[in-house]
Amino acid sequence: MNTVSDYSWSKFFFREKKKKYFMYLWNTLQKIQQTTSVYPPKQDIFNAFLLTPVSEIKVVILGQDPYCRYGQANGLSFSVSKLKPLPSSLKNIFIELKYNFPQFATRTNGCLKDWSRQGVFLLNSILTVSDGFPGSHKGLGWEKFTDQVIKFISDVHKGIIFVLWGSLSGQKYRLINKDVHFILQSSHPSPLSSHRGFFGCKHFLKINRILIKQNKTPINWFKNI
Repeated sequence: MNTVSDYSWSKFFFREKKKKYFMYLWNTLQKIQQTTSVYPPKQDIFNAFLLTPVSEIKVVILGQDPYCRYGQANGLSFSVSKLKPLPSSLKNIFIELKYNFPQFATRTNGCLKDWSRQGVFLLNSILTVSDGFPGSHKGLGWEKFTDQVIKFISDVHKGIIFVLWGSLSGQKYRLINKDVHFILQSSHPSPLSSHRGFFGCKHFLKINRILIKQNKTPINWFKNI
């Protein structure tokens, strides 16, 4: 009987890259990259997978698509490259984080690699975007790929905390086995919707409480503030 330690992203990619949808996606992406600046850079597209091995996942925070301005996207949902100004959604995430843990200084470092290295899998539904055009790679095939990622995590793990902010992320609810995993939902942290349920959701506090109940190490959200 397989345990989660028997699974790896390399095995997952080996399976997916043979499928027609992924071959179409990758070929189309390469054509777009020939004439358009695409973010994140090629070497960062799969950063979420490189920084958080399958066996170390504790939490999945699902985003939509990468930031579409030069130098921002680094392959992790909501995260920006080091020393870059904070986008509005990330500012609101840090406001809620401070509300959850008022004893800590407000986080100002928008690079969330320290979260990834602690088992927080920061996955966007769409992994690439063309310069200046948010949502421009919708329909290329990334949605199918990341659906497979979510199902894979749901199938091989138990006790994962899935964090779904906003209606688009909320649609992934159907892919998760609710009998063996935890799901936290709220509105999106965007300024357009943050006051409809994101502020005050206390998800960061709830995540750590759930982890402690499972005898897992809680996340240090302020490791690199």
